[in-house]
Amino acid sequence: DRIPWLCTLHDILRREDACGQDTILACSALKKMYRHVLISGASAIESNQPEQPGENPALKILFVHLDGPMDIIAGRLEKRRGHFMPLELLKSQFDTLEPPSAPENFITVSLEKSLLEIVLEIESAILQG
Repeated sequence: DRIPWLCTLHDILRREDACGQDTILACSALKKMYRHVLISGASAIESNQPEQPGENPALKILFVHLDGPMDIIAGRLEKRRGHFMPLELLKSQFDTLEPPSAPENFITVSLEKSLLEIVLEIESAILQG
């Protein structure tokens, strides 16, 4: 059920890339296949392989894996008001998570850092290319 949505996000990222725009997208791409679709679009589903060089090369995306213990994330969820993500779904999110790994282009940032430290670490990774 997420694949059409992820394909739409891929299309948006591709459009922005074609216009020379840098883009930041926030979504919970918990599974490796979801991240693969964001990079390669619908062809990732059909072949389970990145697109071949040519008309639509795979997008270059830096994935930021925000990592932290369940109790810290649960505490933050409890403080949210009017958010769609209920605390009851947190365990299933952890169960579903396939953390990024090589050869994916990613950084892992600890949620135990301050917000400023998190932002600076992400910004540094982006600027380093």
